[in-house]
Amino acid sequence: MSHSFRFLDDIATADLAFDASGDSLQELFHGATCAVIEAMADPSTVGSTWRKSVERTEEDPAELLFDWLSDLVYWKDADGVVFSTFKLTITCGDDGSWHLKGELCGESVNGLVQVLRNDVKGITKHMYQVRQEGMRWNARVVVDV
Repeated sequence: MSHSFRFLDDIATADLAFDASGDSLQELFHGATCAVIEAMADPSTVGSTWRKSVERTEEDPAELLFDWLSDLVYWKDADGVVFSTFKLTITCGDDGSWHLKGELCGESVNGLVQVLRNDVKGITKHMYQVRQEGMRWNARVVVDV
């Protein structure tokens, strides 16, 4: 399996935009999560003294991704952290709903040792889309910075 993301220039004037893709829905989530984490700080400069488990269930995978990425922004603000690593599992239930079980790792913001990038304020619905094309999942996300 593989995932990818790339930041887009000239998509959103005052914001940051990216496309993410993956060979599965889980890989799409992985790519999009990496993009948001990278937008905040260089994860290789961030420790892992802080941990948070997150579980979510949604019928629509697009809403699940939006909520998950919004969780990253929430915890950044609520606990004053940036992220170094994460784990996540996406499963589809018998009822067709999608379930995410994730863990975020990071540490308190410290500009003396971390390479900080953007103060991400939120995930927007502007131009937001998640779609499956053949066997590949794709998303476009605009981040308010």
